[in-house]
Amino acid sequence: MKIIGIGKNYVEHASEISAANTGNQTIFTKPESTLVTGNKDIVFPKITNQLVYEVELVAKIGKQGKDIALEDANAYISEIGVGIDYTAADVLAASREKKGPWALAKGFDGASPISSFKPVSEFKDLSAINFDLKINGEQKQVGHTSLMIYTFAEIIAYVSSFMTLEEGDLIFTGTPAIGKGTNVKGDHLQASIEGELLLDFKLV
Repeated sequence: MKIIGIGKNYVEHASEISAANTGNQTIFTKPESTLVTGNKDIVFPKITNQLVYEVELVAKIGKQGKDIALEDANAYISEIGVGIDYTAADVLAASREKKGPWALAKGFDGASPISSFKPVSEFKDLSAINFDLKINGEQKQVGHTSLMIYTFAEIIAYVSSFMTLEEGDLIFTGTPAIGKGTNVKGDHLQASIEGELLLDFKLV
């Protein structure tokens, strides 16, 4: 099972999408060991002093596909959930100084907490999904899929041109353009889709 992420995939205003959609998607992968499920609390990672959160919708792939056509791509999504794509920003900065990869900054244990999933059939329009993140009861991020630079279908078609997508693969589809920040030990994170609380955990 693969975990695939896309970077910088939201704009603040829909009018910005056309200029931002250059076709150059920023794609990265994370190991399966980053996953945390069942709303389990997460031990604050010792490897960082700058833990950056990004709330994202997560698409689960329902069947195998390679070189998937854009018009067929949404049919490969079986379920949608919500997750946090964590980055150890200080680790990333140190790697970038040497023109190194994102792997360690994105791939540490606990870097991908995800919620339970809802069948894709429950979403009438994939371009009109609301989601949000609260930390310690305060709303920090609000997202709407109409502000995606690359749609679910565009991501799936692009990624599948490079690698075969397998049943159960997870795609983190990007975070809202504003609101991401850092967490500290003790923070309580709650993420919702269409007002339904799905992800609920603490950093301990």
